[in-house]
Amino acid sequence: MRISQLADATGVGIPTLKYYLREGLLHAGEAESATRASYDASHVERVRLVRTLIDVGRLSIERVREVVAALEHPPATRHELLGTAHDVLRAHDQPRLGSPADGIAPAAVGQVAALGAPPCADSPAARQLGLALTAASAAGWPISDHTLETWAGAMRTVAGQDIDAALAGTSSADALRYAIVGNVLTDPVIIALRRVAQEQLSAEMLGGTGGQFR
Repeated sequence: MRISQLADATGVGIPTLKYYLREGLLHAGEAESATRASYDASHVERVRLVRTLIDVGRLSIERVREVVAALEHPPATRHELLGTAHDVLRAHDQPRLGSPADGIAPAAVGQVAALGAPPCADSPAARQLGLALTAASAAGWPISDHTLETWAGAMRTVAGQDIDAALAGTSSADALRYAIVGNVLTDPVIIALRRVAQEQLSAEMLGGTGGQFR
């Protein structure tokens, strides 16, 4: 397909597609002449991935470039693959894995370790948790060990639905795409479910009808 057809198929304008090509977010099409190239289904899929990461995941162009690089050079094992997915989805102000785990309070480091999680310096998810615990405590809202353990137990149940052994039969690039896009699209669902549950329990325990707050 021509770039105009790629634009029609993805709903993304030609100037934006050309920008993605310049930035390396979209791989080049097959050259047919000095000024013309053809594109295929892989380009449609890549554009949709980029739009999902930007529009839903709120990732910067620089961060999307990291995702693309990871897809083109995925790690060897599925466990390392998950770490790569978590690294590219780290908080906007969080440094890449391999940087010193600065800014995490010793108490938060201990809480993360007590959960059986990897050291904050070795895991993007553990580092993000440590930073979040530190920020909560600094704001006067410390998270108790009991509360953290309760939340962690609930999240293990959630994670059990995410870590699918069937991924072992897919390519590394497909598994990485699943891990990244899956987190981007379902993190808002997890947050919304927490708030729905709060509404339900509030109605049950405090009286009233769930959702009637106006």
